[in-house]
Amino acid sequence: MAKPTVQRRAKTLRARVGAAPQAQPARTGKPWKAGFLAVLAETSNVSAAAAAAGVTPSRVYKEKRSDADFAARWREALCEGYDLLEIEVLHRLRFGEPKEGGAKFDNATALRLLSQHRETVARERAIRENADVEVVRRSIHAKLLAIRDEVLRQRQTHAAEACADA
Repeated sequence: MAKPTVQRRAKTLRARVGAAPQAQPARTGKPWKAGFLAVLAETSNVSAAAAAAGVTPSRVYKEKRSDADFAARWREALCEGYDLLEIEVLHRLRFGEPKEGGAKFDNATALRLLSQHRETVARERAIRENADVEVVRRSIHAKLLAIRDEVLRQRQTHAAEACADA
Protein backbone atom coordinates (compact mmCIF):
# COMPACT_ATOMS: atom_id res chain seq x y z
CA MET A 1 0.00 0.00 0.00
CA ALA A 2 1.38 3.41 -0.99
CA LYS A 3 2.10 6.06 1.59
CA PRO A 4 -0.57 8.78 1.79
CA THR A 5 0.39 12.07 0.20
CA VAL A 6 1.13 15.11 2.33
CA GLN A 7 -2.12 16.70 1.18
CA ARG A 8 -4.16 13.64 2.16
CA ARG A 9 -2.41 13.44 5.54
CA ALA A 10 -3.01 17.17 6.11
CA LYS A 11 -6.69 16.72 5.21
CA THR A 12 -6.93 13.84 7.69
CA LEU A 13 -5.21 15.91 10.40
CA ARG A 14 -7.51 18.88 9.76
CA ALA A 15 -10.55 16.64 9.93
CA ARG A 16 -9.33 15.12 13.20
CA VAL A 17 -8.61 18.47 14.88
CA GLY A 18 -11.41 20.44 13.21
CA ALA A 19 -9.10 22.84 11.36
CA ALA A 20 -10.21 25.07 8.51
CA PRO A 21 -10.10 23.74 4.95
CA GLN A 22 -6.95 24.07 2.91
CA ALA A 23 -6.17 27.62 1.86
CA GLN A 24 -5.34 28.52 -1.73
CA PRO A 25 -1.75 29.49 -2.50
CA ALA A 26 -1.02 33.15 -1.90
CA ARG A 27 -0.59 35.29 -5.02
CA THR A 28 0.61 38.45 -3.28
CA GLY A 29 1.79 39.13 0.24
CA LYS A 30 1.98 36.34 2.82
CA PRO A 31 -1.59 35.59 3.99
CA TRP A 32 -0.71 31.90 4.23
CA LYS A 33 1.51 32.45 7.29
CA ALA A 34 -1.31 32.50 9.88
CA GLY A 35 -2.82 29.28 8.54
CA PHE A 36 0.58 27.62 8.37
CA LEU A 37 1.42 28.55 11.96
CA ALA A 38 -2.00 27.42 13.24
CA VAL A 39 -1.66 23.96 11.67
CA LEU A 40 2.00 23.76 12.74
CA ALA A 41 0.90 24.39 16.34
CA GLU A 42 -1.73 21.64 16.03
CA THR A 43 0.43 19.04 14.31
CA SER A 44 4.14 19.92 14.77
CA ASN A 45 4.42 18.83 11.14
CA VAL A 46 5.95 21.34 8.72
CA SER A 47 4.92 19.44 5.58
CA ALA A 48 1.30 19.09 6.71
CA ALA A 49 1.16 22.74 7.79
CA ALA A 50 2.60 23.90 4.46
CA ALA A 51 0.08 21.77 2.55
CA ALA A 52 -2.76 23.16 4.65
CA ALA A 53 -1.56 26.71 3.93
CA GLY A 54 -1.28 25.98 0.21
CA VAL A 55 2.47 26.54 -0.04
CA THR A 56 5.48 24.31 -0.46
CA PRO A 57 7.73 23.36 2.46
CA SER A 58 10.67 24.96 0.65
CA ARG A 59 8.79 28.26 0.57
CA VAL A 60 8.09 28.22 4.32
CA TYR A 61 11.71 27.31 5.10
CA LYS A 62 12.91 30.15 2.85
CA GLU A 63 10.55 32.56 4.62
CA LYS A 64 11.80 31.31 7.99
CA ARG A 65 15.39 32.09 6.97
CA SER A 66 14.56 35.59 5.72
CA ASP A 67 11.98 36.76 8.30
CA ALA A 68 13.12 36.74 11.93
CA ASP A 69 9.61 37.47 13.24
CA PHE A 70 8.17 34.54 11.30
CA ALA A 71 10.99 32.31 12.58
CA ALA A 72 10.18 33.31 16.18
CA ARG A 73 6.45 32.64 15.64
CA TRP A 74 7.39 29.28 14.05
CA ARG A 75 9.34 28.29 17.17
CA GLU A 76 6.41 29.35 19.36
CA ALA A 77 4.02 27.26 17.25
CA LEU A 78 6.29 24.23 17.54
CA CYS A 79 6.50 24.67 21.31
CA GLU A 80 2.72 24.82 21.47
CA GLY A 81 2.51 21.72 19.28
CA TYR A 82 4.87 19.79 21.51
CA ASP A 83 2.93 20.91 24.58
CA LEU A 84 -0.28 19.63 22.98
CA LEU A 85 1.39 16.34 22.04
CA GLU A 86 2.70 15.93 25.56
CA ILE A 87 -0.77 16.53 27.00
CA GLU A 88 -2.30 14.05 24.56
CA VAL A 89 0.32 11.39 25.38
CA LEU A 90 -0.22 11.85 29.11
CA HIS A 91 -3.99 11.62 28.67
CA ARG A 92 -3.71 8.43 26.61
CA LEU A 93 -1.22 6.85 29.01
CA ARG A 94 -3.47 7.61 31.97
CA PHE A 95 -6.84 6.79 30.47
CA GLY A 96 -6.07 4.54 27.51
CA GLU A 97 -7.12 4.92 23.90
CA PRO A 98 -10.73 5.19 22.82
CA LYS A 99 -12.03 1.99 21.20
CA GLU A 100 -14.08 3.88 18.63
CA GLY A 101 -13.12 3.69 14.96
CA GLY A 102 -10.75 6.68 15.25
CA ALA A 103 -7.14 6.68 14.17
CA LYS A 104 -4.78 4.68 16.34
CA PHE A 105 -2.36 6.83 18.29
CA ASP A 106 1.29 5.75 18.20
CA ASN A 107 2.46 6.37 21.77
CA ALA A 108 6.00 5.13 21.12
CA THR A 109 6.52 7.51 18.20
CA ALA A 110 4.99 10.38 20.17
CA LEU A 111 7.33 9.75 23.10
CA ARG A 112 10.33 9.49 20.77
CA LEU A 113 9.35 12.77 19.08
CA LEU A 114 8.98 14.50 22.44
CA SER A 115 12.37 13.27 23.64
CA GLN A 116 14.11 14.27 20.39
CA HIS A 117 12.78 17.82 20.62
CA ARG A 118 12.96 18.30 24.39
CA GLU A 119 16.13 20.38 24.12
CA THR A 120 14.72 22.60 21.35
CA VAL A 121 11.55 23.27 23.32
CA ALA A 122 13.54 23.94 26.50
CA ARG A 123 15.78 26.39 24.63
CA GLU A 124 12.73 28.25 23.22
CA ARG A 125 11.16 28.46 26.68
CA ALA A 126 14.42 29.83 28.06
CA ILE A 127 14.49 32.47 25.31
CA ARG A 128 10.94 33.49 26.23
CA GLU A 129 11.78 33.65 29.93
CA ASN A 130 14.94 35.67 29.25
CA ALA A 131 12.92 38.12 27.16
CA ASP A 132 10.56 38.52 30.10
CA VAL A 133 13.51 39.04 32.45
CA GLU A 134 14.91 41.72 30.14
CA VAL A 135 11.57 43.56 30.12
CA VAL A 136 11.52 43.47 33.92
CA ARG A 137 15.11 44.72 34.10
CA ARG A 138 14.33 47.63 31.77
CA SER A 139 11.27 48.50 33.84
CA ILE A 140 13.26 48.46 37.09
CA HIS A 141 16.00 50.56 35.50
CA ALA A 142 13.45 53.15 34.32
CA LYS A 143 11.94 53.32 37.83
CA LEU A 144 15.39 53.76 39.41
CA LEU A 145 16.17 56.59 37.01
CA ALA A 146 12.84 58.26 37.89
CA ILE A 147 13.61 57.93 41.63
CA ARG A 148 17.11 59.35 41.11
CA ASP A 149 15.69 62.32 39.19
CA GLU A 150 13.15 62.94 41.97
CA VAL A 151 15.86 62.79 44.68
CA LEU A 152 18.05 65.23 42.73
CA ARG A 153 15.11 67.60 42.25
CA GLN A 154 14.32 67.48 45.98
CA ARG A 155 17.98 68.16 46.87
CA GLN A 156 18.03 71.15 44.55
CA THR A 157 14.79 72.44 46.09
CA HIS A 158 16.20 72.05 49.64
CA ALA A 159 19.50 73.70 48.65
CA ALA A 160 17.62 76.65 47.10
CA GLU A 161 15.46 77.00 50.24
CA ALA A 162 18.58 76.89 52.49
CA CYS A 163 20.23 79.63 50.43
CA ALA A 164 17.05 81.77 50.59
CA ASP A 165 16.90 81.39 54.40
CA ALA A 166 20.57 82.37 54.88
